[in-house]
Amino acid sequence: MQYLLMIVGDKEPVDKAHADDMKNLMGAFMAYTRAMREAGVMIAGDPLQPISTATTVRVRDGKTQVLDGPFAESKEQLGGYYLIDVPDLDTALSWAERCPGAQYGAIEVRPIMVIPGA
Repeated sequence: MQYLLMIVGDKEPVDKAHADDMKNLMGAFMAYTRAMREAGVMIAGDPLQPISTATTVRVRDGKTQVLDGPFAESKEQLGGYYLIDVPDLDTALSWAERCPGAQYGAIEVRPIMVIPGA
């Protein structure tokens, strides 16, 4: 079963982190990614550009609105993701628990919806 692990956190502590702390965090993410690949569970995963680069598209009453920036102001922001294929939710939660992002934010785990016939 496929699950999306969404890395959600407050960007302020990361922005204020010292260079050595960031180097250590990136190293931890690289090791985590390597472990997922070696275990054969990782389908995809990437960090996202800062929220300031976001563009939001909405269609209301047939009219398209394109807005620079995020749709909602929020302290917590999506910073990256991993798409994994594991046997069950418990295994997905185990991988989420090991994610370095869980130490400074949260990892939201969501199953991918299977649409019959799609």
